[in-house]
Amino acid sequence: MIALGLVLIVAGGALLYVWNGLRPPASAAPVRVTIDKGMRAQKVAEVLEANGLIRNAKLFGGWLKLKGEGARFQAGVYELTPGMSRDEIVAKLNNGEIVAAATFRFTIPEGFTIQQMADRLSQAGQVKKDAFLQAAANPSVWTGSTWAAQIPSDGNLRYPLEGYLFPETYEMRSGSTEADVINRMLSELDKKLNQLPEDWQTTMQDRGLTLHQLLTIASLIEREVVVDKERPIVSSVIANRLKKKMPLQIDATIQYLLDKQKEKLTEEDLKVDSPYNTYLHPGLPPGPIANPSLKSIEAALYPDQTDYYYYVTKKDGTNGHLFAVTYKQHQKNIELSNRNVKK
Repeated sequence: MIALGLVLIVAGGALLYVWNGLRPPASAAPVRVTIDKGMRAQKVAEVLEANGLIRNAKLFGGWLKLKGEGARFQAGVYELTPGMSRDEIVAKLNNGEIVAAATFRFTIPEGFTIQQMADRLSQAGQVKKDAFLQAAANPSVWTGSTWAAQIPSDGNLRYPLEGYLFPETYEMRSGSTEADVINRMLSELDKKLNQLPEDWQTTMQDRGLTLHQLLTIASLIEREVVVDKERPIVSSVIANRLKKKMPLQIDATIQYLLDKQKEKLTEEDLKVDSPYNTYLHPGLPPGPIANPSLKSIEAALYPDQTDYYYYVTKKDGTNGHLFAVTYKQHQKNIELSNRNVKK
């Protein structure tokens, strides 16, 4: 009888220990716990115990093993409340009912330069301007695009990533680094390029262009054109001038050097000594002068077939252009444009 009594006492004590170890803790304020990817069930139990959500990690781990649970736990940050039952905790972890991460949104307009991006994002408190520009100049952190690896090593490039950070509205996790922001925008470029017609790469190669040159042409179109239907026409003017080895004489390249828009360029502005000055140097500038839209990239890839070599803004409020084949026709268009201003 004494031996039986001792056995019952030990068994009862063990059952009491297990019951007490597996019952939920007292109710308290919610806590957040992080379950890492690949974390084993026993480690999850230890995290839960450390945060006061269960009483005994070893017993909880054993219970999970007995129930065949733990293999479906999903990684993430969870908000759990002390006092929850074991089944409630397991259900949340299996269903991946994680806390939505805090995010921030930002919009980069089409035609923005990297300098303008840095200013906008830093003013909104989303990046540090200097750190953003440093990351944009550091190829070792550019992991978001397969095309970024082909950017030429050219000391004349003001910002190597100019033209490669796609203008779009983005949503990112709070705490994202400057490199994270840049790589997200780089990955968007690759995504948008994949939306071009299937023959875009062969068309680019047939025209003897690299992607860097294509984006450069697209950036010129972006900064020069407002009316969508004129994008492939301006693209044809650029193509015709390049073929004839004529200087492009595009005002937007001078504006890029000045870092701020001027209503009217002076003769002195046109003499700025820079490889980006398309009045002084024939051919394309060393790289893009802005980050172009998909419409401009497509126009650069597929220009209209025209005989135009010149264009001038109408200055009539329509944002359109007058196009000409000869310089004499161009001079007449300039006169008409100036008359529109006087009206």
